[in-house]
Amino acid sequence: MIFAKKKSVDSTKLLKEITGSKKVKRYIQFFIGIFLSACAFNIFLKPCNLIFGLSGFSIITEKFFNIDPSLVILVGNILLLIASFVFLGADKTKPTIVGSILYPVLVKVTEFLPKYINLGDTEMIVIALCGALISGIGTGLVFKNNFTTGGTDVLKQILSHYGKMPYSKANIYSEGLIMFAGGIFFGWQSFIYSFITLYSSGVISDRVILGISEYKTLEIITTEETNIKNFIMETLNRGVTEISAQGGYTNKNKKVLLCAIPTREYFVATEAIKKLDPEAFVIIIDTYEVQGHKA
Repeated sequence: MIFAKKKSVDSTKLLKEITGSKKVKRYIQFFIGIFLSACAFNIFLKPCNLIFGLSGFSIITEKFFNIDPSLVILVGNILLLIASFVFLGADKTKPTIVGSILYPVLVKVTEFLPKYINLGDTEMIVIALCGALISGIGTGLVFKNNFTTGGTDVLKQILSHYGKMPYSKANIYSEGLIMFAGGIFFGWQSFIYSFITLYSSGVISDRVILGISEYKTLEIITTEETNIKNFIMETLNRGVTEISAQGGYTNKNKKVLLCAIPTREYFVATEAIKKLDPEAFVIIIDTYEVQGHKA
């Protein structure tokens, strides 16, 4: 009996096809997300000294050295882009380039907004939560469309990759140091409200991306297990475990692919599965922490 060999799929071509699909809609949502993030910075974060990320660092440098925050963010993003090319490679860096340049530009463009939006005697907790809401929606729209705003997000990826640590732990190291510096320079009330804003923004951002966890566990039942497995392993650089199973209705032997991917790669992974096997049965589970090595 002769079995036809399944045609191998060009993973690079597939990735380009996914990221190129609905391009206009993706770029519109990306721009809206960047714009909202810039507005949140100028209206809520900067006036109230809510310190986290590269934007928070720019607030510190403005206070003590009178340097334009947008310039600090731009220079910092360029340096981190170079680090990303060196340590993460061109493919990981490309989605960061546009956001890294556009975000500081929009920070500069929207810096006039506080003149017309006066927060007055508004309670700090209200300001922190409003800033988190707008910033979280903006960041979520950016990540959902497979982009980033640059900044410390690049640093987190480098720490996670080379430090062999979960993304959540890398987040604590990078953001924690900047918030701690904010607490020293602006008082511990600033530190507390910065933490509230950062945490709330992250929760809202995850909601926008379609989830509340940093990882998604995918259980995939498919007839295209080889192509899907190769795409996840070679293109997304994530581990895959094969589990033997039997269909309850058909009694046929099948393979179940099990893998954990970061939430921000959810869109690319699920779209790839749909294109490789439109009939694939996929179970998606929120996963809060991943430990160990590739299976």
